[in-house]
Amino acid sequence: MPETRETALRGDCANCFGLCCVALPFARSADFAVDKPSGDPCRNLRDDFRCGIHTRLRPSGFQGCTVYDCFGAGQHVSQVTFGGVSWRAAPETARQMYEVFPVVRQLHELLRYLTEALGRRAARGLHGELGTALARVEELTALDADALEKLDVASVRGEVNPLLLRTSELVRAEAGGRPPKSRRGADLIGKRLREARLRGADLRGALLIAADLTGADLSLTDLIGADLRDAQLAGADLTDALFLTQPQLNAARGDAATRLPDGFERPAHWVS
Repeated sequence: MPETRETALRGDCANCFGLCCVALPFARSADFAVDKPSGDPCRNLRDDFRCGIHTRLRPSGFQGCTVYDCFGAGQHVSQVTFGGVSWRAAPETARQMYEVFPVVRQLHELLRYLTEALGRRAARGLHGELGTALARVEELTALDADALEKLDVASVRGEVNPLLLRTSELVRAEAGGRPPKSRRGADLIGKRLREARLRGADLRGALLIAADLTGADLSLTDLIGADLRDAQLAGADLTDALFLTQPQLNAARGDAATRLPDGFERPAHWVS
């Protein structure tokens, strides 16, 4: 099956040099069993760049790995930017490869959001601008390693963000009625929001860690950047939720009654 933009924006570990397992640091916590500095291979990384405990990450204390997604940046950097030559085969490229990886991940995340925006009928009036922005970001991902290392990603995000905000307004307007109070960036950690009517709400960047959203209506809600770690989504309705990502779902808790948008997988650790 030919690769589509959507599949290219999903992690493909089989074609990656284990970059997230090497380039990224992590600290001993509830998410990781050990400390690991940037540039040191995880102790579970095998010679073939696969994870030795992939099927038992959570019980082994590596929950953080199960909620991470590079949005396809790993395979792009491995196979395109560095032409299929790994940091093991060419150790002199390692430092730059580790620097470039998070840059490309941010670009791919933007591509993920722009691709979704282009698929929203409510934003059809913006499709020309969105398409232009998407093509521009795709061009940036094709830069060589030296250019990517120097790229000002914050500036790129600053150019794209207004389009995503306008898309959000148009999509959320489909909810009809009086729009809910904006909770953009709100601290809702541990809040009791059971059965909350949040249809069409702006929860961009909200902290919803361990919030109780059981049975909440989150349809047409903007969830870009929202922190859903351990949020209870049992029975919640996320139909057509905007800018939701699989890692956000993986970090939350839900059940068989949680309604998900098309194209998302129900995390294996959720209650059946």
